Amino acid sequence: MPLTLHELHGSDIAPYLDGLGALRIAVFREYPYLYDGTLEYERDYLQSYVRCPRSIVAIVLDEGRVVGATTCMPMLDEGPEFQAAFVAAGYDLASICYFGESILLPEYRGRGLGKEFFHRREAHALSLGGIKITTFCAVDRPTEHPRRPVGYVPLDGLWEKQGYTRHPELRCSFTWKELDEAIESPKSLTFWLRHWS
Repeated sequence: MPLTLHELHGSDIAPYLDGLGALRIAVFREYPYLYDGTLEYERDYLQSYVRCPRSIVAIVLDEGRVVGATTCMPMLDEGPEFQAAFVAAGYDLASICYFGESILLPEYRGRGLGKEFFHRREAHALSLGGIKITTFCAVDRPTEHPRRPVGYVPLDGLWEKQGYTRHPELRCSFTWKELDEAIESPKSLTFWLRHWS
């Protein structure tokens, strides 16, 4: 049975919360996020997409199992922790669409789904009207991080090919418990932007 890709909005996302949460936990456990998450937290976090009718979650299913997903919503509907850097820099939040995760289980990578995820999110963002910037953020890790795998290649090249530029002046901080940590700690993330006009 072939993989299927579905676009969901707002409350249509609700039936897939556990599948999405399990996927996030599995993928973000890998370097560079090293996330030691729980399904309870994931259900709560993903509610923001359920509550927002202008959100989109594109999910990839393999015989009903969620094996990939990507998300986005207008920056105005995101939390203040996402908005703060843009407010401080004088951006118009109404002109920005925030891209959340773009995640696939390892065995489904290399099939062009990452590029398709960008396409789906960008098409949705531009359909909202008034969007001039699409953006996402990525965790900052030193090159000498002890859990960095040998031969690890960051995704910067892929993101640049999709038209995105890293903006080190735009950063945010999120707290999560990572592998090897007894308690949660703050992590720095840097935004990448693409301008559409």
